[in-house]
Amino acid sequence: MVICADTSFLFSLYCNDAHSATALDWMRSQRVPLVLTAFSEYELANALRFAEFRQLIEPGCAAMFLADFAADRDSGRIQVRICNLAEVVDEAKRLSALHTLDGGHRSFDILHVASALLLKGLRFLTFDKNQKKLAEIVGLTVPI
Repeated sequence: MVICADTSFLFSLYCNDAHSATALDWMRSQRVPLVLTAFSEYELANALRFAEFRQLIEPGCAAMFLADFAADRDSGRIQVRICNLAEVVDEAKRLSALHTLDGGHRSFDILHVASALLLKGLRFLTFDKNQKKLAEIVGLTVPI
C-alpha cells in the first residue's frame, strides 16, 4: 500500500503545531513507510526554513527538524521516490482544469495530489481541508 503525505502533514510531524500529536500518533501506528517525491522533500525543507525566518520556531530548529526527517528517510520510514516532473505537471493541469473552478485549489496542493496519483497512492495525509476535498474527489482516502 502506498501512503503519500503533503507538506502540512510533514510539517506537523517534524515541527510542533496544532496537528503534531495527530501526525505523531498516526506515524507510530503505521508499519508502511510514507512515500514522497523530491518536490515534497524540498517544500518541507523550505517551509521549516521559512518558519525559522519568520521566527515561528527558534533559531537552529529548522536544521534540527530536517535532521530528524533525514533520519526517518535513511531508516526507511519515509521513502522519496522519483516522479517524472513533466508527468506530474500534466496530471496537475488535468486536475486543475477539472476541479479548480469549483473547489479553488492552489497549485502546490494540486501538484501533491497529482504526485500521489502517479505514485499509485491509496491514502493521502493532509491537514489542509481544501486539499483533502480534492484528494477525496480523485479517489484517494484521507484517513485523518
